Amino acid sequence: MTFLAGHWLWLLLVVSALAVAYIVLALRRKVYAARFASAGLLASVLPRRPQWWRRHVPATVLLLTLATMVFALARPARADRVPRERATIMLAIDVSNSMAATDIPPNRLESAKQGAEAFVNQLPPRINLGLVSFAGSAAVLVPPTTDRETVRSSIHSLQLGPSTAIGEGIFASLQAITVLGDQVTADGQTPPPAAIVLLSDGETQRGRPNSEASQAAVSVRVPVDTIAYGTPDGTLDVGGQQLPVPVNEAALREIARMTGGSYHRATSGDELRSVYKKLGSSIGYRTEFHEITMWFVGLSLCLGLTATALSLAFSSRIP
Repeated sequence: MTFLAGHWLWLLLVVSALAVAYIVLALRRKVYAARFASAGLLASVLPRRPQWWRRHVPATVLLLTLATMVFALARPARADRVPRERATIMLAIDVSNSMAATDIPPNRLESAKQGAEAFVNQLPPRINLGLVSFAGSAAVLVPPTTDRETVRSSIHSLQLGPSTAIGEGIFASLQAITVLGDQVTADGQTPPPAAIVLLSDGETQRGRPNSEASQAAVSVRVPVDTIAYGTPDGTLDVGGQQLPVPVNEAALREIARMTGGSYHRATSGDELRSVYKKLGSSIGYRTEFHEITMWFVGLSLCLGLTATALSLAFSSRIP
């Protein structure tokens, strides 16, 4: 819960001061009564079973009423996750040969496929989702669509290829986003917000540099969320020899930083599923705040009526 007008909460200090003042006065009255009255007089005046709560309960409920009214003034609101009705997400998956490294079992690419499918399942159905694969070049396998089965089928059919061109993967994703945006604009609507989720072990070898692709994404306000696959000690078996293929986390972190996206590091299948769950939640949903002020207004009214009823019942007067 949050408060849309939280500056009113300072009035709780006033309520606290009233509570302290009430306690002090109650204690002082008790001391004065004991000081100036004889024991016999007190015994004749006080009931055999002191009903102290009859005097203090109405006052306590009244103080709770005031506190609840302060909360109502501060406009409390509940945070709700609401599916995005209009958005375009492009999955860009690295299928270079280094993704065959087995430091993430069974290997980086298979883990990427599993994670990508988990991401697809996490998104609300009305979000447009597309798929790009890249190795030495990039290709749009599935333009942005709400047909999840087509995306899943294309993810399962991904095959390894030589070299890596991360920049080209970003440019291909941006092109698919632009084409959809032009179609939406032609129908008289505003283009939906878009984002790219890029999966790679991060070592660009061909095509346009990462910095140029990142700048292109910035120019059209498309954030690139990156997920780094692999470990620094990853190796690839090439002709019986172990070729080092360490993950380039710095490159992927820089892409995310430049474009305003988020960076994630996946070193195991379990961690990867957790990353995708969080990423899907943040991309596929937005947080909206719904005021619940009337709940507190109603509660304060009930408490006020209760305090009045108790006071009339116990002392025949309104507090």
